[in-house]
Amino acid sequence: MDHSIRHIAFVPDGNRRWAGRRGLSPLLGHKSGYELIKSLTPLLKNYGIRYVTYYMFSIENWSRSEEEVTYLMGIFRNFFSDIKGYVQEHDIRLVIIGDLARLPADVTEKIALLEDSAKNNRSLTMVAAVSYGGRDEIVRAAGKVASDFADGKITLDELDENKFASYMDAPDLPYPDALVRTGEKRISNFLIWQTAYSEVFFVDKLWPDFNEEDLRAVIFEFSRRERRYGR
Repeated sequence: MDHSIRHIAFVPDGNRRWAGRRGLSPLLGHKSGYELIKSLTPLLKNYGIRYVTYYMFSIENWSRSEEEVTYLMGIFRNFFSDIKGYVQEHDIRLVIIGDLARLPADVTEKIALLEDSAKNNRSLTMVAAVSYGGRDEIVRAAGKVASDFADGKITLDELDENKFASYMDAPDLPYPDALVRTGEKRISNFLIWQTAYSEVFFVDKLWPDFNEEDLRAVIFEFSRRERRYGR
């Protein structure tokens, strides 16, 4: 049985608490969190990992203060503008999942341009979950199924788990082998469908403090587990 991680997913929690413990603005905590994503991602290839998903901005995050949401949208503008050279240098393909219709138009435009420019990169696929919620993704998928059923493109006899999965965001991606959560011990509405049989790891650190040593610890622990897939 293969005990290697092909796809790892992160719930990178704790940016605001990390900043608060240092007497810094919570906004600077978010900045540190995104800087860690940039530094950590290229290292994953050294461990045979070929897919990584980050929970960057949840559906629930829209309810935060206007100042914080505006700041995060600014980070996205800079992030998706500045990493064009970064993804080419590291041969990273970028995939964005979530309800992108809720994002500012200029942010979605930057996302589309970056996804297109990096579509042929193959060493690593980085998935950014933006304006994302696991339940929301399932509801959107169900809406697509209903629409296709109404148009006569699908019958009830055709609808099984595999067919339904084809309506989810980025259905061509393998499901995560490992889900890593920092800061807290819950899933928080992240990849509910895709992580049904993922191995889950709770790391007692805030996200900006997560490092390569912690990554190696997760990989080692994963290698010791027996994946049972509900059997």
